[in-house]
Amino acid sequence: MSITIWVYLLPAMMIFGFYQWRRSSRHRSSQRLLDESIASGMTEPSSLHPLVNMTSCLGCGVCVQACPEKNVLGIIHGKAHLVNPTHCIGHGACKTACPFDAIELVFGTDKRGIDIPEVNPDYQTNVPGIFIAGELGGMGLIRNAANQGIQAVTSISKLEGIGKSHPLDLLIVGAGPAGIAASLAAKDKKLRFVTVEQDSLGGTVSHYPRGKIVMTAPVELPIVGKMHFKETTKEALMEFWEGIIEKAGLQFNANERVESVTHDASGFSVKTSRQTYQTRAILLAIGRRGTPRKLGVPGEEMTKVVYRLIDPEQYRQKNVLVVGGGDSALEAAISISEEAGSQVTISYRSESFSRAKEKNRQRLAEAEKKGRLRVLMKSSVKQIAADNVVINAAGNEVCIDNDAIIVCAGGILPTAFLKDIGISVETKFGTA
Repeated sequence: MSITIWVYLLPAMMIFGFYQWRRSSRHRSSQRLLDESIASGMTEPSSLHPLVNMTSCLGCGVCVQACPEKNVLGIIHGKAHLVNPTHCIGHGACKTACPFDAIELVFGTDKRGIDIPEVNPDYQTNVPGIFIAGELGGMGLIRNAANQGIQAVTSISKLEGIGKSHPLDLLIVGAGPAGIAASLAAKDKKLRFVTVEQDSLGGTVSHYPRGKIVMTAPVELPIVGKMHFKETTKEALMEFWEGIIEKAGLQFNANERVESVTHDASGFSVKTSRQTYQTRAILLAIGRRGTPRKLGVPGEEMTKVVYRLIDPEQYRQKNVLVVGGGDSALEAAISISEEAGSQVTISYRSESFSRAKEKNRQRLAEAEKKGRLRVLMKSSVKQIAADNVVINAAGNEVCIDNDAIIVCAGGILPTAFLKDIGISVETKFGTA
């Protein structure tokens, strides 16, 4: 073989060798993450997530790079795989980036279904005039929820009868990210509207523990302009929203719960805990928590049992039990364990914290390693007494001293309410 040929062949061989090494390294890293997820039982995504068509996927890796959370997708044997399912929080950037249209965004899996109300592309449900935006429709990200609230109001503003037939054009139910953004959009479009909230401003975010980091992304809000947080605290985000309300002159009816919805000739009559509204359209931005899920054990009616954490400081010098395995449970346990003199136990029925984010799982492991809290897996509360609680842990009864219990077992979805007003709800098992 002539020297001239080697001049061209050697660089080509070196480039090919580097490519193969890099491909093999990427494969091993992705396979390791997938194996760890399977071994720890963390295989069920908690919300919207990608489903890869292996026939269409060519393993280019663009989706891996596009994911803002990193290490969620990986390349194994030349194909994209969801290697860290519980890290996925539904950004959807992977689908947008894929040049081969090999990714579909779906809800639920074949093992665990998720109830999702039927919503059209304009955010209108199967009941004409009732719209859904945000977490209730499966979109939990602040950015997505806010954008949906804005887009839903744009659709509502085009309905026949807006500005004519009823005292209100729109009743917005919920004052979380979707409800706030929708209220801004409604004011910007000069709609006659009222926003009611069964709890307080901020929706689910207002219930986060003090200092909790909230992840979001830039979104353009009507009237006030761009909201561009990337990582911030609950307090800073709540302060931002309060500033928005003051600047835009918005009003929210807090602690006002919707009790019933009935149809009239061209709109709806909505009865709340305070009054009755006549409105052309309704936007439900109520989230997915619904009514807190209870334990159903003796002693749960005691005042020391609560269903959300407001301020960890109130549990200083106390024996506290946190029940649950999601992010809210882990964050509550961690934040209370940092208070002086607190003794914290977290109880969870499963063998792994598969529903919690990796960052929270790591923080919990560190706190346990330092002896700041105790973790009881595969356990359940059996009985609650005035100064103790009995827990069944892996078949053995454990009685621990107790001053307070925080149950973070999620909420009962408002499925019954949705069905009562005629909205179709489908349980998704890995479908769009």
